[in-house]
Amino acid sequence: MSSSVVISVADDDYTRTKRDQEELVRRSGLPHCVLRPTLMFGWFDPKHLGWLSRFMAWTPVFPIPGDGRYMRQPLYIRDFCRALVWAAEHRPDGQTWDVVGAHRIDYVDIIRLIKKVKGLRTLIVHIPFGFFRFLLRTYSLFSRKPPFTADQLEALAAGDDFKGVDTMATFGFEQTPFEDAIRESYCDPRYSKVLVRR
Repeated sequence: MSSSVVISVADDDYTRTKRDQEELVRRSGLPHCVLRPTLMFGWFDPKHLGWLSRFMAWTPVFPIPGDGRYMRQPLYIRDFCRALVWAAEHRPDGQTWDVVGAHRIDYVDIIRLIKKVKGLRTLIVHIPFGFFRFLLRTYSLFSRKPPFTADQLEALAAGDDFKGVDTMATFGFEQTPFEDAIRESYCDPRYSKVLVRR
């Protein structure tokens, strides 16, 4: 399991470590295949969209960097698990697949959709991009584990547009409709409030 950042236009520490990890696996001589998911979301996630969902429920005002028109291709974790199960059953050797969320959506529209499915009244406020970056850098001086970093902000706005495999043709499943996946992730009464700490 790798990450789509390997083929991202972004270049930061996280991206470089993923590229190095893939190279180590290839040079190992062990049978392997590599799956590169885009940004994942779903039950138990303490970060990313899970954190944003919880933050939105807690705060009366939700900040958006710039106009928020940063296209994302989020991948529902249950769909990615289906690809992992296929790979475990078929054991393809030497293959690499980019597993990309089928729904292309801007960041601000993800936030609006989470607000809608959770029935929140949070006010969404746009903050100039540069000032937003300044606030993140300042916050990181006081927090050892900031939920969102300036590097992640730059990656958000990098302009990636990933071309992934057809999950039906390759792995035999259609991806879950995006709104259904968001609703299952953040409104399910059994698991939506359960986190897995890392």
